[in-house]
Amino acid sequence: MTSILTVNNHSRDVAGLKYVYPVLSRRAGGLSIGINFNTNNACNWRCIYCQVPDLKIGAAPDLDFQLLEDELRFFLGEVLQGDFYDRFQVEEGQRVIRDIAISGNGEPTSVRDFDKAVALIGKVTTDAGVFPQSHFVLITNGSLVHRPNVQNGLKVLKKYGGEVWFKLDSATDQGRALINNAGKSRQSCVENLLLSARICPTKLQTCLVDYDKRGLPVEEKDAYLDLLRNIKEKDCDLKGVMLYTIARPSLQPESGRLETLPMDVLNAFAGEIRRLGLDVLVSA
Repeated sequence: MTSILTVNNHSRDVAGLKYVYPVLSRRAGGLSIGINFNTNNACNWRCIYCQVPDLKIGAAPDLDFQLLEDELRFFLGEVLQGDFYDRFQVEEGQRVIRDIAISGNGEPTSVRDFDKAVALIGKVTTDAGVFPQSHFVLITNGSLVHRPNVQNGLKVLKKYGGEVWFKLDSATDQGRALINNAGKSRQSCVENLLLSARICPTKLQTCLVDYDKRGLPVEEKDAYLDLLRNIKEKDCDLKGVMLYTIARPSLQPESGRLETLPMDVLNAFAGEIRRLGLDVLVSA
C-alpha cells in the first residue's frame, strides 16, 4: 500500500529502496530526496530527540556504489518522468525537487570513501537535469570534518553548488553531552565549523527542545550567542542559522522528558541572532 507523503513521515524505506528515500521537508518547502548511508542505524552521536529506531553507536557500513547509483537514477526517473507525485498524493505546490540531502539514519560523513559518494551523487543528479536548479545538501553533526576524506567531499559538494547544514544544538559542553551525547568539546566543534565554512558554504542547524520543562535556559542561549560572536571575529562566513524544534516523537529513552519549544521562544531567540548580522530561518 502506497503511503501518503507528509512532513511528519520521514521513513527511510517508504520508497522500498536501500539508500534513497523521499521526504516532504518543512525546512526546504518541497520534496527532499534523502540519501541514507547509515543503513545499519549507526551514528557516533546519540541525540535524545532522534527518531531513528534501534539507534546504535558506530559508523556507516561500506557502500554498494553500484546499487546507490542504480537507485538514484531509478528514483529520479520516477519523480521526473513517472507517477511518483500522484502515487504518494503530494500536493501540487510541493511537486518540485528542492534538494538532494545526504542525511539518513546516522552521521553520513562516517562512511568510507565519503568523497567518492558525494561525487557519484553529484554526477548522477546533474545527468538527470536536477542540478543546478535544486540544492545539494549535507546534513551533518560536523564531528568528522577534520578528516581529509570528509574535507575532500566538501570540496566536491561545493563544486556542485552544495552546502553544509552543520548541527549545533548546544554551545556548552554540558549541553552537548546532554542533548547529543557527543564526546567532542565545544572547542572541537568550533574548529570543525570554521573548517567547514572555509571549504564549502555552511549553515548552522539547531534543534531546540524543552527538556524537563526547563524551556530555553539562559546559560544555553548566552553561550550560543557568544559562540556566534566568536566565529564572526574569526571571519567565519556563515551563510545562516536554521532554528527548529521537534516535530515527531523521539525514539530515545529520554522521549518522555522532551517537549516542543514554543514558537514565540524560537522567534525571540532568532531576533537576538539576527542582531548579530546573521540570517535566521525558523520552523516548527
